[in-house]
Amino acid sequence: MKILVYIGHPAQYHFFKYALSILKRHGHSVQILIKTKDILENLLEEDGVVYKNIQCHIRGNNKISILLASFRRTLAVYSEAKKFHADILVGTDASIAQAAFLLRKPAVTTLEDDVEIIKNLAQLTYPFTSSILVPSVCRVGKWGKKKVPYYGYMKLAYLHPKYFTPNEAIVSAYGIEEKFILIRLAKLTAHHDVGVKGLSIQLVKNIISIAYNHDYKVFISSEKPLEDSLQKYRLQIRHTDIHHIMSFASLLISDSQSMSVEAAMLGIPSLRFSDFSGRISVLEELERKYHLTLGINTMESGKLLYETERLLSNPELHNEYRLYRQQMLKDKIDVTSFLSWFIENYPQSAQIIKANPDYQYKFQ
Repeated sequence: MKILVYIGHPAQYHFFKYALSILKRHGHSVQILIKTKDILENLLEEDGVVYKNIQCHIRGNNKISILLASFRRTLAVYSEAKKFHADILVGTDASIAQAAFLLRKPAVTTLEDDVEIIKNLAQLTYPFTSSILVPSVCRVGKWGKKKVPYYGYMKLAYLHPKYFTPNEAIVSAYGIEEKFILIRLAKLTAHHDVGVKGLSIQLVKNIISIAYNHDYKVFISSEKPLEDSLQKYRLQIRHTDIHHIMSFASLLISDSQSMSVEAAMLGIPSLRFSDFSGRISVLEELERKYHLTLGINTMESGKLLYETERLLSNPELHNEYRLYRQQMLKDKIDVTSFLSWFIENYPQSAQIIKANPDYQYKFQ
């Protein structure tokens, strides 16, 4: 089988990487297409992965630029898939669904956002895709007949203990020996981030003061430039080491939805300061059912500082979250094994899961 995969975000690469390795070992041909996005290309290069960049320049952040870039990606994916003689196209982007539709090939769309959050992307993708492979809690609106639910999360595909073991030596190699918290500042330039606010510089400074009052060091992972007074806190590491660093953090405070989910997969407490608080099903399940994260609206900066103080004052914090994580892992499947099986056996796999969703517990 010839499988074409488009990856448009670093987290998407992590989601696919182990499943694609399994598919290659099973004798399938895989072609990876990407666009320039944050540290995505660095990650693939550090891992020695062969890929083709079909959008080398960073697009503008207005509606016209987003639509033009999407149209050009569709043409590029169509061209590459045709040359590759792809049997199936897989990915999160509208270009995968649209190119597959034009080529009359099956397309599997893999997402974990609810349809209300990605309304524009859904309208450009869901009418053309064959299957929408999403965590069972995700809402897909009127395209429910195409939904293939699985009992897991995209981030669990690479942070499940079967695939990821935190390495304390990596953390020590950076001279990180004391207890610390991690602050993550997202760029907030995705199509669904228009008008969305995040952590302000003043809030970050207030968080640093609270952390130091409790004898915690602070590291900042930032996609955007930091002002001079915060440069000394910047985390400077190899891109592929971030999950090892996060695994030994006592707390993550972030305006990034993706990294908050990653922290939950690792059993690390996280505070999400975001306008998306209360709106994303995956994070709501992780918060309400498993108690692994807490969302705080950007109108409630006082609550963020209060919760930071409360968590850092709890001497049993690590043990509590370790138990929360164990319960979550007990309920969920091995997403990577499931994903490789699903692609390899498509479309019969989609029919099996729709008829009997509990079949996937075979991959637990």
